[in-house]
Amino acid sequence: MDFTHLDNSGNIAMVDVSGKPGTLRTARASGYIFMQSETIELLSRDALPKGNVLTTAKLAGIMAAKNTAHLIPLCHQLNLSWADIVFDVQKERIAIVATVKTKESTGVEMEALTAVSVAALTIYDMCKAVDKTMEIGSITLEKKTGGKSHDPDGYRPKTSILVLSDSVSSGRAVDRSGQLLREGFEASGCPVGEVRVIADNQEEIISVIDEWTGNGVELIITTGGTGLGPRDVTVDTLLPKFSRRLTGIEQALFNWGQGKIKTAMLSRLAAGMLGSSMVICLPGSAGAVSDALEVLVPAIFHAFAMIKGEGHS
Repeated sequence: MDFTHLDNSGNIAMVDVSGKPGTLRTARASGYIFMQSETIELLSRDALPKGNVLTTAKLAGIMAAKNTAHLIPLCHQLNLSWADIVFDVQKERIAIVATVKTKESTGVEMEALTAVSVAALTIYDMCKAVDKTMEIGSITLEKKTGGKSHDPDGYRPKTSILVLSDSVSSGRAVDRSGQLLREGFEASGCPVGEVRVIADNQEEIISVIDEWTGNGVELIITTGGTGLGPRDVTVDTLLPKFSRRLTGIEQALFNWGQGKIKTAMLSRLAAGMLGSSMVICLPGSAGAVSDALEVLVPAIFHAFAMIKGEGHS
């Protein structure tokens, strides 16, 4: 396993998330602070010397969530959309639950955990004058959503990848985009049956696509042949065959690509259905397919639950 917080020389490094799209991400964390029942009784009556404990602890936890990047060195500074803390006052302990949301490029689990920790420490600070037995513990991440961890157990389609390149098919260049797509989809749990390389030729494209759809391949990703050159025929070949155009996928890929590099506007992306098979046509560059993986995985897999009639949940 690679260490994500070390660079190639073994030095501490922050993870670069600039290549990831901003999506809704949430995290919920919880913990407890144990104390004497007499302390709980004083807290419930706002009879402690330092005042209203839980209101202060809630504010402290929310502030801590917003300042997590200043406390933990390699955390990313995030623009939080929402943070909240609730308390459950029990007989001999107070349960703390923090929920945090963002629309950023990385998760907020550390913000949620930090919120619980600082809320518990604030309760400790405000009660320590009357209770020397308090103990903080069981701080844990209960749930996170968004990003690649979302829906890890969802359906994964049978996938094949078609590389369209005159130079790669003739041996004058080495395929990078097809292998990146294989690695990306296999890492997300997709069974990738084949990565095939062919020349930019309409007859060959149709032959392979017909073969794969006939063999039950559910997700076909093509890479290459989406530009404006005379040999860029992928989109022209496949668009007339689509039974349904998936414009939402196209727009998501366009928006993400143009947000990173202006020349992305020159690429003719396409996505659609051929019967029960989904076909997505991507550019041939390694950078473009890496960006596409960030956009497509894992959101695209939900489409196959819809295709099977399982609804939107």
